[in-house]
Amino acid sequence: MSKKMSEDYRKRGRHILFSLVFLVLGFMLAFSYNTLGKNKTNDISRSTTFIQEEKYREELSQQKERNKELTDEIAAKQEDIQSYEHSFSTSEEDHAELVKEAKDLRLLLGVVPAVGQGVKVVLKDAEYDPVEQNPNDYIVHESHILRVVNELRISGAQGLSINGQRITASSNIKCTGPVITVDGRTFPAPFVIEAVGDAEVLLDSLYLRGGVIDGLILDNIVVTTEHLKQINLSALRNEG
Repeated sequence: MSKKMSEDYRKRGRHILFSLVFLVLGFMLAFSYNTLGKNKTNDISRSTTFIQEEKYREELSQQKERNKELTDEIAAKQEDIQSYEHSFSTSEEDHAELVKEAKDLRLLLGVVPAVGQGVKVVLKDAEYDPVEQNPNDYIVHESHILRVVNELRISGAQGLSINGQRITASSNIKCTGPVITVDGRTFPAPFVIEAVGDAEVLLDSLYLRGGVIDGLILDNIVVTTEHLKQINLSALRNEG
């Protein structure tokens, strides 16, 4: 074989070798690029998923916090409602109590009629001998009437009258011999005192041991009492 042919073979061998080397390198580069590209894509995908999850976690946390705020706000509103309800209930009770007090006051002042059960107390002069005995020791005086009236009033009487004349806390009662004057009107004995109220309570207060009735008897006053189911006392403005 000539020298020239030998050199040609060597050149072709080198070309083939280089071609194989470049082919392998190209394949390796392509494989590496493909692998790196997939890894990069996976990393980007994982990064996007992580960011999305973090966003969801943050939104969930914010929602939980908002729910807690709303729960606390609802609880506070419920407390306000309960407070308003209690205040309203208390106001109704206070209003009812004030109405009752006003009604009781009007009854005591005599500006409205007093109707209902109650008691009648009759005071009479005792029999006596005017020659041998002092008549003042046997007749009804204003002090006797005031004892009965005051006892009935403090025992809960809602309305009082003497011989049909409505009386109040400011009524003027005076004794002039055998007669008494009530707010300018004169009445002879017997003196009839009527009181509207709880009859049992009123009578019990009068008959307490050592109380009003016992004192009147010791003063020689004839006393009778009666439980009445219905008493009608007219208002002061309706009396002539």
